[in-house]
Amino acid sequence: MVAAVRSGRSLRAVARQFAVGLGTVQLWVRRAEGRSLDQVDWEDRSHAPRRQPGQTPESVERLALDARRALKDSDLGEFGAQAIQDRLRQEPGLGEAQVPSVSTINRILRRHGLFDGRRRVRRKPPPPGWYLPEVAAGRAEIDESDFVEGLFMEGGQELFVLNVISLHGGLCASWLHTNTRADFVRACLVSHWRQFGLPAYAQFDNGAVFAGPRQYTDAVGSVIRMCLSLRVTPVFSVPREFGIQSAIESYNNQWEQKVWHRFHFESQEEAQRCSNRYVAALRRKRGGRQDTAPQRRAFPTDWREPEHLPRQGRVILLRRTGDVGSADVLGRKCPVDEHWCHRLVRCEIDLETDQVRVYGLRRQEPDHQPLLNKWSFRLPDKTRSRRRQTE
Repeated sequence: MVAAVRSGRSLRAVARQFAVGLGTVQLWVRRAEGRSLDQVDWEDRSHAPRRQPGQTPESVERLALDARRALKDSDLGEFGAQAIQDRLRQEPGLGEAQVPSVSTINRILRRHGLFDGRRRVRRKPPPPGWYLPEVAAGRAEIDESDFVEGLFMEGGQELFVLNVISLHGGLCASWLHTNTRADFVRACLVSHWRQFGLPAYAQFDNGAVFAGPRQYTDAVGSVIRMCLSLRVTPVFSVPREFGIQSAIESYNNQWEQKVWHRFHFESQEEAQRCSNRYVAALRRKRGGRQDTAPQRRAFPTDWREPEHLPRQGRVILLRRTGDVGSADVLGRKCPVDEHWCHRLVRCEIDLETDQVRVYGLRRQEPDHQPLLNKWSFRLPDKTRSRRRQTE
């Protein structure tokens, strides 16, 4: 455009030729004025004003930078934004209104590249249920269960509430009781699943009431046997870690805030009635979400509690490996992979093929779950009477 204008053509004719506005031609002609074409900066420039109306004066910025240098070499060694602000308040001739805020001082330091640490990288979180491919893809539902403890009635009686919530549909239920026995858990889950159908997975923490007695190796509890008999895969979260149980932990806190801490109860029955009203209201609110959730299977009409360990399905244990790449599987330290230390794994105990398969898990790559190891393993048969003695 500039070359065409310099050849003698009018500004308007050049604007029509290049299909741009007259102001665009004038802009580039003005920028190239007095210089050859190869000496002109043809890069676009920012349209922002050179100085913002509310920007901190350069003199104050220099005072802030000088204060940081002085504080860094001081005996105390504190030279953050708050320390700089306190120092500026002591500057003679600088009024309180001219002292910048802590956030403004941080922006000044960032603009001059004076931050010592690297900025934290916020990565995109994995999808819900990312550690189970079918759940992450939305093809299967998982019910998470947990107890809330430390609920005391007036007079000192302690109550416990068993909470259940589905990951995709948000289908919840709550039951109050005076203890945390496995038979109570089984009865509550069976009644819930009879009413709403069976999920593909049921997730628990590693408490003895869900997983079974810890003093024995290769021991599984009655809750696991019940799940296997209903072809519901039991899943156990990583011990002493947060994140995997986020859905049920969130509902636990929500139930305490909206039910337990909100009302005064005279009896357990009154508390249960109030909880039932809250659960019913929450189910109505999440009706649309439950309609789009993965379909649940119908509860079998001829089901009976198993007397022996059912030889069907899988038991899944989410674990973190140790220093040498081993994982705790039902009380046994099992080698997984020496190159997969202090990382998450999914251990699948297959009761049909009598095998244990271990898959590597990474939150940054939820779709990549390589098979790390597998070995033959058969869970021992234990009768129900034996189980009663250990619960």
